[in-house]
Amino acid sequence: MESEGEAGAKPVTALGAQVCQICSDGVGKTVDGEPFVACDVCAFPVCRPCYEYERKDGNQSCPQCKTRYKRHKGSPAILGDMEEDGAPAADGASDFNYDSENQNQNQNQKQKISERMLSWQLTYSRGEEVGAPNYDKDVSHNHIPLLTSGQEVSGELSAASPERLSMASPAVGGGKRVHNIPYSSDINQSPNIRAGDPGLGNVAWKERVDGWKMKQEKNVVPMSTGLAASERGAGDVDASTDVLVDDSLLNDEARQPLSRKVSIPSSRINPYRMVIMLRLVILCIFLHYRITNPVPNAYPLWLVSVICEIWFAISWILDQFPKWLPVNRETYLDRLALRYDQEGEPSQLAAVDIFVSTVDPLKEPPLVTANTVLSILAVDYPVDKVSCYVSDDGAAMLTFEALAETSEFARKWVPFSKKYSIEPRAPEWYFAQKIDYLKDKVHPSFVKDRRAMKREYEEFKVRVNGLVAKAQKVPEEGWVMQDGTPWPGNNIRDHPGMIQVFLGQSGGLDTEGNELPRLVYVSREKRPGFQHHKKAGAMNALVRVSAVLTNGPFLLNLDCDHYINNSKALREAMCFMMDPNLGKHVCYVQFPQRFDGIDRNDRYANRNTVFFDINLRGLDGIQGPVYVGTGCVFNRTALYGYEPPLKPKHKKPGLLSSLCGGNRKKSSKSSKKGTDKKKSNKHVDPTVPIFNLEDIEEGVEGTGFDDEKSLLMSQMSLEKRFGQSAVFVASTLMENGGVPQSATPETLLKEAIHVISCGYEDKTDWGSEIGWIYGSVTEDILTGFKMHARGWRSIYCMPKRPAFKGSAPINLSDRLNQVLRWALGSVEILFSRHCPIWYGYGGRLKWLERSVTLQAYGSSPSSFPSLLLESWR
Repeated sequence: MESEGEAGAKPVTALGAQVCQICSDGVGKTVDGEPFVACDVCAFPVCRPCYEYERKDGNQSCPQCKTRYKRHKGSPAILGDMEEDGAPAADGASDFNYDSENQNQNQNQKQKISERMLSWQLTYSRGEEVGAPNYDKDVSHNHIPLLTSGQEVSGELSAASPERLSMASPAVGGGKRVHNIPYSSDINQSPNIRAGDPGLGNVAWKERVDGWKMKQEKNVVPMSTGLAASERGAGDVDASTDVLVDDSLLNDEARQPLSRKVSIPSSRINPYRMVIMLRLVILCIFLHYRITNPVPNAYPLWLVSVICEIWFAISWILDQFPKWLPVNRETYLDRLALRYDQEGEPSQLAAVDIFVSTVDPLKEPPLVTANTVLSILAVDYPVDKVSCYVSDDGAAMLTFEALAETSEFARKWVPFSKKYSIEPRAPEWYFAQKIDYLKDKVHPSFVKDRRAMKREYEEFKVRVNGLVAKAQKVPEEGWVMQDGTPWPGNNIRDHPGMIQVFLGQSGGLDTEGNELPRLVYVSREKRPGFQHHKKAGAMNALVRVSAVLTNGPFLLNLDCDHYINNSKALREAMCFMMDPNLGKHVCYVQFPQRFDGIDRNDRYANRNTVFFDINLRGLDGIQGPVYVGTGCVFNRTALYGYEPPLKPKHKKPGLLSSLCGGNRKKSSKSSKKGTDKKKSNKHVDPTVPIFNLEDIEEGVEGTGFDDEKSLLMSQMSLEKRFGQSAVFVASTLMENGGVPQSATPETLLKEAIHVISCGYEDKTDWGSEIGWIYGSVTEDILTGFKMHARGWRSIYCMPKRPAFKGSAPINLSDRLNQVLRWALGSVEILFSRHCPIWYGYGGRLKWLERSVTLQAYGSSPSSFPSLLLESWR
């Protein structure tokens, strides 16, 4: 390294391969494509971010020659530039803004919009004043109310036994006494992030700069690996520099991508491709022979057979598309922790609302549902970021009582699971494992605690099975609560909506005094004469309830018999969802389905190896896998029917524009936005409604906060899409989740009951463009297809330890019913307006994704040509 006195200017051509001596990143290039040179005197290698940080928050001079930095093109102006230059820069640099500053301003603006809209609606439309939320009340975990749409709230629950469950009798004209549940104003907002900060990286840059200066002052010997740069090779991050290796390693790791796509090696995939091409050539020769050689004596039979053979050929060709370019994906959980979940600091991981759906507790055993809930509550994720919503679409008192028992047992199971890091965290399957459970367990009290916990679980099973046995004989007058009040769900086709919060912040602690994740029981209202849309309608009700109560930006959908087998499954998904570059274009992360209890021969083909291990990996190389109904983490914004942000296209300026002064910015911001909107809507099929979140926010901003009539019009336009709930509409404008600060817990619970009413979806876009899509028994495939048609992409994540496991059909009848439902759903979609043949043309659905989806829908109708050929034999 040169000494300070020997420092001199270096040729520009020698700067392209250098790295920043502060953060060890590449120096980069200027907006003109030339190597970036921060200091014109000594050309000391410094990247643009470090250069801009040094100008803004540092001593504004070069670390090597101490010369004051001059302002470069594309950099923001600071105090002193005007005095030094004598005139403002004419290169348009003053228009440059940090992306993080714009993001913070947009988030603040969205927060103000939602707060204003909610405040106006609650104050003027409902004629009542909303006080400030009281989050400091101590709530006893023994007071667990049941809130319904037509009854007061009451009840003391000292233990979770069914004999002590209670609910107050209804009072005509009475209000609701609501159990105050403390909610944070924004469950994703970290207290050490300020709206005015230019970015999270400034802290790291400042530490690196201070450390570099300290080492320069103390003349510390640079750290080296002892190998020449040529021996270390280009793959070594630190191969091009020996300065500050120890300081930059941690920060470089945190700034790396959270995942990467790994292609299948050519040595493995090319032989299969060659076989496909060979079979395709043989198929073409065969079809040519069959068409050119008709059978005169049996012409009708020949014609039918040729048509069927062409059908099979097309189906086979479409089936090969997803297998042509399969990919694997790797996640980096350590980088996720370094960036969002460092020890000793508040977690910045995004909140996740987890949905569990069940209908009939006699067909779906409550003990299985309880194990699923317990695995969710014990997941390896910050407790204040996890909320579990259980949808009971059968309004069964058995499910309610079993969930109450589960919440009590969770106070013991969750701390045990996290203390010893056991896997899986569903007790039934953990204790059933035939493995050496003492392996890698060095804690002296593990054996004692495990035996005690197994005994507690056996007692828990006895209580739950007792409830199941008691529910076999239904009383003639229906189920009755402890105080004599009839259970509201005695008539499963005519009952009010019910919400019960079992666990939550300050709503009950575990045995070690730690908080537990939220656990909420939801049973939507049902009345005769209303269409309820089965599972899709129940999932949409959960979307609205969760948006009102917690509003996590991401959602996990699980069936009641699918438990979390990998406690880090949510972190695996966040490696894609929270990736700064990839996450904003991802609508969902799909995990493969894995099952327990399958026999060695898999006689009912429950594993579906070709579909889950080959086809979905191939789809991940195109636009993403289809949604398979469970084990999927959704982006809430995508479920609301919005389009993904457009990827910027960088175009090099032409010769004429360069001669005329280069690329000049638009004269106004509105004209630029108008251009973006035209690009966004270009080549979009009118059959695919696309809603841009920025357009809606601009409309709200343009109304002005002082004009209440205009604000009301914006509110009404949003309520026409999302329904008549000011709280829910306000939550849709909060991209990072959280509930409005002006809303009290009482207001939130009342709105939660309102949004699950049976008439809430009337004359809205729910089920047609928002949420789970109605109109098919396979609502899962249709929901994912519409997201892809809007331009979103999905991700297929296959961690080494399966993320989720479920219960497979154990008899032929159940398996045939399942296959029949899939076949009927495929035929429904194939002959509907959502058929891939004609839906969404000119939109953002990739052609290969369209063809693969068409093959998935057309696989079931392929049975008709087979039957036709058999009938002619």
